[in-house]
Amino acid sequence: MPTVTSPMAGTVAHVLVQRGDTVQVGQDVVILESMKMEIAVQADIGGRVRAVKVNTGEFVDEGSDLLELE
Repeated sequence: MPTVTSPMAGTVAHVLVQRGDTVQVGQDVVILESMKMEIAVQADIGGRVRAVKVNTGEFVDEGSDLLELE
């Protein structure tokens, strides 16, 4: 399954999509907080959200799966 991954380590501030949503390339899907800044993570592929792999407040490493798409 294709995934959207975290471009950097940080804390998940907001998850902007939920299971079943359709996302487009370039759409903001998660907001990460890193070094006291909020960074929007954009989908690099389009599709329907099969699973949200993270929760608000969770720390993620660079390369961690955020969403699984179908």
